[in-house]
Amino acid sequence: MYQWRKVSFNNSRGLKLAGLCYFTAGKRGPVVVVCHGLAGSKEGRGRAMEMAEELAGHGWSTFLFDFTGAGESEGIFKELTLTRQIDDLANAVSWCRQQGFSPIIVQGRSFGGTTALALAACDYRVAGVCIWAAPAMLERLVIGHPQPLQDVTEKALTENKVVVLKDDFLKDIKKYNITHCASLISPRPLLIIHGVQDEVVSSFEAEAIYRAAGQPKELAWVEGGDHQFTTTYRQVWEVFFSWLPKIG
Repeated sequence: MYQWRKVSFNNSRGLKLAGLCYFTAGKRGPVVVVCHGLAGSKEGRGRAMEMAEELAGHGWSTFLFDFTGAGESEGIFKELTLTRQIDDLANAVSWCRQQGFSPIIVQGRSFGGTTALALAACDYRVAGVCIWAAPAMLERLVIGHPQPLQDVTEKALTENKVVVLKDDFLKDIKKYNITHCASLISPRPLLIIHGVQDEVVSSFEAEAIYRAAGQPKELAWVEGGDHQFTTTYRQVWEVFFSWLPKIG
């Protein structure tokens, strides 16, 4: 019988991160590690937990966690960088490995998807990657910022909220070529899901990730899907669930 368990684990900086695992006691098998978007949280307003409970019907456990400074995790949100998020995710994967889960799939939405791609490019513990509305051109998404960064309006990643990030965020993302990261996923499978009506991350970015990636890869367009998949999230789940059996 599947059940929820609250857990915690440390990142490489010694900060305690909060997690939720939905699994069957005494049994380990495949697991999906879910990466929330910027300014989001592991529960995903309840949808991530609902998705986990439906994934159980397909034989998959789910591990949800809060990145540093988000939700119930320790740390300061405004110190966020992609490098630090990659480290958080790597330690989430380590926790799953220590518990005996295998294979491990990483799934991320928006900036969480970018994080998933960047980790999987160099971490072969990850058996497959699924990204939803993930940006590839990170500098383009930071708008209206002075130098140094203050009160950054991050439309794509925070639903038009205003967040405060340090200049380190912009400096750090310049280190990463996300389409190149996508090219390093093969021969592990990659699924890209993007809303046709995404008003924030352009369809060009999804196509660029797809073109750069090797096989096996899939690009699924969701008709009527906005950046949050507000009314189409079940269509996204259907595509995701049908892809999971292809993981070796």
